This record gives sequence, C-alpha cells and structure tokens, in this order.
Amino acid sequence: MAKNKLGFEQSMDRLDAIVKRLETGEAPLNDSLALFEEGTALIASCAKLLDEAEQKVVMLRKGENGEPEELPFGGGDGV
Repeated sequence: MAKNKLGFEQSMDRLDAIVKRLETGEAPLNDSLALFEEGTALIASCAKLLDEAEQKVVMLRKGENGEPEELPFGGGDGV
C-alpha cells in the first residue's frame, strides 16, 4: 500500500469521493477492492494526523501564583 502524502483535508475529500463511488455500486469488484484499500489507508493516515495534532494541544490552568501554566493535553490531572 502506498503511503498517503495528502494533508488531512485533502484525505477527507478523497475519502468522501471514494465513499460516494462505492455507494453507487457501479464500480467493478476489483476497482471496489482497490478503493476500499485506499480508503482504509486514508483513514489510518487521518487518525495518525489527528493523534499528532492532539499531542500538540496544550491546556492552560491557573498555577499556584495565579498565572496560567501550560500542561500537555491530558495533563494527568483527570481533566
């Protein structure tokens, strides 16, 4: 399977096109299988991109001195 070089939005657009094509039921079996494989690769790529973005998100909370302090997303304080 080829590695996806598309960005998140482009991958989602391509996934939408694949779903629409598969939903018509007009694609031959071999084409449908190839589209399915491409779609699953795009889903995996999008999931990875979302995971990477989530890791970059920081939460702010009030520190002991009243100033905001940054914590990694899911900072371990149950929030």
